[in-house]
Amino acid sequence: MSERDQSSRNERPFLYPWNRRLRHLHGVSLRNLHITPPSPKTKGKTAADDDAPYGLVSPAKRALRHDTAPLHHSRSFSDLVTSIDTPPSPLNRQKAATSYQKNDINTKARPEGTLRRRSTLHWTSASPRVRQSKLEDMVVNRLADTWISIHCSGVDEPIYITEVIERSMNPSFAFFDLDSSGPTVSRSDQCVVRVWARSTITEKYCLLVELDVNLRSLQYIGRSLENFHHPLPQNCILLHLSDGIYTSFTDLPAETQPNVLQLNEHTDGNARPTSSFDSLMQLANLDECIQDAVKVRMQLEADINKILEDNRDGKDDIDEDTLSLDANESQVKAALAAEQKQLRQLKKKRDELRDSLARRHEALKAGLQAEAKAKRLIEERSVAQREVEATRKEVEKESDGQIRRICESLLTLFPIEPIKNRTLQFTIRGIHLPNSVYNDTNRDEIAAALGFTSQLIYQLSLYLSVPLPYPIEPYGSRSYITDPISVGLSQRRYPLHPTTVPYKFEYGVFLLNKDIEFLMSKSGLRVLDIRHTLPNLKYLLYVLTAGTGELPARRAGGVRGLLMGGRLTPTMSRKTSEDNIQSQPMLVQRDSADLKVKADALSKEKADETAAKDPFVSTSPVHGLPPRFHIPRLQDK
Repeated sequence: MSERDQSSRNERPFLYPWNRRLRHLHGVSLRNLHITPPSPKTKGKTAADDDAPYGLVSPAKRALRHDTAPLHHSRSFSDLVTSIDTPPSPLNRQKAATSYQKNDINTKARPEGTLRRRSTLHWTSASPRVRQSKLEDMVVNRLADTWISIHCSGVDEPIYITEVIERSMNPSFAFFDLDSSGPTVSRSDQCVVRVWARSTITEKYCLLVELDVNLRSLQYIGRSLENFHHPLPQNCILLHLSDGIYTSFTDLPAETQPNVLQLNEHTDGNARPTSSFDSLMQLANLDECIQDAVKVRMQLEADINKILEDNRDGKDDIDEDTLSLDANESQVKAALAAEQKQLRQLKKKRDELRDSLARRHEALKAGLQAEAKAKRLIEERSVAQREVEATRKEVEKESDGQIRRICESLLTLFPIEPIKNRTLQFTIRGIHLPNSVYNDTNRDEIAAALGFTSQLIYQLSLYLSVPLPYPIEPYGSRSYITDPISVGLSQRRYPLHPTTVPYKFEYGVFLLNKDIEFLMSKSGLRVLDIRHTLPNLKYLLYVLTAGTGELPARRAGGVRGLLMGGRLTPTMSRKTSEDNIQSQPMLVQRDSADLKVKADALSKEKADETAAKDPFVSTSPVHGLPPRFHIPRLQDK
């Protein structure tokens, strides 16, 4: 601590007093802000004229303090003398340090006040809440909003105005730079600092302190306030120059020396010697030399200013660069380290990107090779695809003709003819089938007609390769239809012949009509009325058999001949079903004979169940051939 105090005492300013200018001023701060009235304990003290520099109270201060106290008693001017005649004495303790009263025994002194100890009884009996409120009131009364304006002679407007700092006793304002204010301001050594304040209960700002500052007469405090341990006066203005902090320990303007020396009154009547003629002539010559030197200096300043104005931009850039490099050396080093680190990261990223690009180039080369190979393969297979497409078109054309021929054969086997003088009434193989109304008709005829219809629909679904949504079991007049789609049904199998339960039969006929509708939709046809069973079926066969040209011939040997390459193809002379049965293998013939014997022995219903469970009964006339899932030519028609 002692070394620190010793170093603070050894601090000296860098600038000589005669070199201080406003361009060196960079900041202003205020310490010990005081706007409250004096405490009641000073009411008993007599205010002397010597205390005026330290107790200056302006109307603005009174307005800020809301001071309405009466004026105190002051000494008369006749009681004041110079302090030279009466040296200070330890015996005169009742006199103030700034008193100039003569040490005369006969002089009648004013009655002296008795000193007493300050009383604190009003604090002892108060509650903690009252004490806290008093302390808060004391602090709040001393807080104020302040700002400072700096003025220079010869300039009407303020050269700088600080920001407003609210509710503070020791405001420190932001630093500034007056180099850009022009030579008149930057080269001046005098200014006026005005402190404007506003208390918490007032709305307007009032002038609190006006200090006429001469930079030559300032007192140096130090580089910072940390090493300055002496108390500062109230409303002390601190000026931050480039080499440290300065202040003036009085708030009155500095006194200037008068040009004419006032002659002291001598009571003794003795004459004093004055200067000789030679001395006065030397002083006159010296004054002329000084005036010439001042003129030469002013001329040199004007020339230098002109040169500086011509080269101002370059000089400012150089000065700013130099100052910024000197002031921000640590920041520059930190920024350089950060940039070097970023450069290393960028180099590492660049190397990674180069490796990635090399891998991508290799992948692109491999992809180009694969693409060229795929193109060659596509060209080779496109030729085969065109050949397959031509073959497919020929097969489609032939299949369309075969379907047309098959439908003609089905129409021949199951002829559907209209009934004269009855609209939309048709017969199948000469048996009349009503359109979903079976009231006054023969049940056997209806069962037979529905058996032929179900057989025809079943064959059409097989030859057209269209799976039915509701599968049909064509057993003649005892046919059935299954509903595997609907939800919540008690049974799935419904009869296509009249039974004792009418709704089951009617629902089976409805499912049969839905199958016809499905076949028509696959062929691109629209159903006008789903209840017209034979009319819709007649319309479907009419469209399927429509076409131009001759019908294609039937292939010899049938499907089995196509599969086996004609090795087991029967001869054309075999016309009946018995000949076809004889051409089958012996195992199939033996099984067929067994089935005939069993069919003669069992009843009609038992025979139906046996036929349904027989593994040799096939539901498809074609085995091993891929089905045709679409018929584009028929849909176009």
